[in-house]
Amino acid sequence: MVINKMKMNKTVLLPLVFSFLATNFAVTALADEYVIDGTGAGMHSSVSFKASHIGISSLWGRFNDVTGHFTYDADDIESSVIEVNIDPASIDSNHEARDTHLQTSDFLDVESYPTAKFVSTSVEDLGNGRVRVNGTFSLHGMSKAISFEAVRTGEGETPFGDYRVGFEGEMALDTAAYGINAGTLSLILAIEGVRQ
Repeated sequence: MVINKMKMNKTVLLPLVFSFLATNFAVTALADEYVIDGTGAGMHSSVSFKASHIGISSLWGRFNDVTGHFTYDADDIESSVIEVNIDPASIDSNHEARDTHLQTSDFLDVESYPTAKFVSTSVEDLGNGRVRVNGTFSLHGMSKAISFEAVRTGEGETPFGDYRVGFEGEMALDTAAYGINAGTLSLILAIEGVRQ
């Protein structure tokens, strides 16, 4: 009796292929997608800033328009992917005239550069809810590599009927690297994501 080798190969290979695809799909499906609860009715996320004021004190403020999303799996932190979008025109230092000046070409030049964005390239699990986030921050038409630490502040079911996770971190920017003469600028991120 002659055995059809092609039929035998299909009989052996097809279950292996389907098994491989199912396993890999299960791995990639573990990381849930979260939308940042930023701009809008909820607004439980914020990006605040601290900048030196003429070397004498610190000027504090925030950006009121923050959006973005990230993937997160507590058992595979390093698979996380993060994107945070900031509208520079939403700068708010609690002083309207100063905010208007900060929006001009003397500083943020929001008409020419209407977006600022952070996109992660890798996330390292440091243990105990701490992570190191590596990525690219784009501001004032320029993109630079940046790295900072963040900490998970909590996660779980909420009274809103959804599941959320929160992180906080601080990134230090040398504004001169972005063509802005404002010294060191610290961005403090308090991010709350809603699982989709």
